[in-house]
Amino acid sequence: MTRIPGGTVTLHDARRKRRWSVELEPFEIGVFAVTEEQAAELIGVPSSHPRRPVTEVSWLRAVRFCNAASEWEGLDSAYSFDGEDVTWHVDSDGFRLPTEAEWEYACRAGSTGAHYGPLAEVAWTSADGLSAPQDIGGRLPNLNGMFDTLGNVWEWCWDYLDPARYDDYRVFRGGGFADDSWSVRASSRRGGPPRSQHEDVGFRLARGGFDSEGAAQGWSAEADDERAAIDGPLPPGWTPRR
Repeated sequence: MTRIPGGTVTLHDARRKRRWSVELEPFEIGVFAVTEEQAAELIGVPSSHPRRPVTEVSWLRAVRFCNAASEWEGLDSAYSFDGEDVTWHVDSDGFRLPTEAEWEYACRAGSTGAHYGPLAEVAWTSADGLSAPQDIGGRLPNLNGMFDTLGNVWEWCWDYLDPARYDDYRVFRGGGFADDSWSVRASSRRGGPPRSQHEDVGFRLARGGFDSEGAAQGWSAEADDERAAIDGPLPPGWTPRR
């Protein structure tokens, strides 16, 4: 884990043509994505390539991994479960998924462009002609010392993608090994159902507790409820749920 100082990040939802700024408190985030080896040790998933980012792990499995990692380290769990409904206890010091504001701020590491460095040097993308993720740490890190935040695999975040249009879809960020430079950008947003598994989606851990209730680091339960209540036509570029 590396410690990220507090600061401000501006997020961008291109499909809604919306920008907003988020003030962040200091937090910790993984230098690397969680590997197959780590996932095998804590939640028993197969590990044929120990140093590759774990993929084919749903959002729900990822948050359970976070709790398992907290238990392993003797920390309070960040999440509680009621069936498939997950509550984030924002004051917990346990491991968790980053909010998308935390993820983008950590990924950018002070950069303001689409990429924090030349893609060929910092990210595995479609230009490399790959058929699977690569071992962690094979390209150059950003200025926060974090590897593979762009390319290699997308990474699950805590936040909903758009609860008004896509119900329970959760955000993933960063682009993957099969994506081109348009998708492998610090601001790119995609998402999927919390049970979905993808060959190019993994996750990395975050950590940090906050003195608030139902809100932290650019996310709030109240805002989720407000967004879910919005009705109207789909924004340009969106496709209906299947």
